[in-house]
Amino acid sequence: MIRTATIAISLAGFAPAALSQNFSLTLVPSAQTIDTSGGAATVTVTVIGDADLGDYLWNGSFGIESNNASVIDMQWEPADWSQFNDDGGHAGNGNYNQVIFGQLLANFFPPPDSSFFGNPIGAFQVTFAEGSIGSVDMSLVEGMPYTLSTIAWPSLDEYESSDGNLTLNGTTLTLVPSPGAASLLAFAGVVVARRRR
Repeated sequence: MIRTATIAISLAGFAPAALSQNFSLTLVPSAQTIDTSGGAATVTVTVIGDADLGDYLWNGSFGIESNNASVIDMQWEPADWSQFNDDGGHAGNGNYNQVIFGQLLANFFPPPDSSFFGNPIGAFQVTFAEGSIGSVDMSLVEGMPYTLSTIAWPSLDEYESSDGNLTLNGTTLTLVPSPGAASLLAFAGVVVARRRR
């Protein structure tokens, strides 16, 4: 009897793992290091979607948070496959209000290959102020009522991140000063190190 109860408990432990659904969004910048010495600099930060259930990226919503005053502008451009879009706009200070994306099934049978898992949902054009230095941590913010949904073809079964596990992968960008300023910073570091001896 004890052995039967142990097996039943063990099998019950496997059920949630077997039913779990994994969804992810990842920020992928066109460059990790941005030179702001020659004026304002813009980098493209692409949002890639992935999941383990379904076949195609379907719809969802998310925002961006960096809380960094070096970001002077942000613009969102959805992927070509996304026909239903709502853009919350740049909120200032390196943050972006919720964007909504989605495709309309009536327009494509099946959905376009560019909406397969691992493809872009869209991209942010992020502009940094001239002379900005330091690191900028950009994080994705969950949307409501869910961040990502996927669809299977041809069954049309839909899966939502709110029913599974969602991973949001941010990125860190490094803003570098002009070559002259970098030399001054290095020289100042040497002088401080010598004084401490």
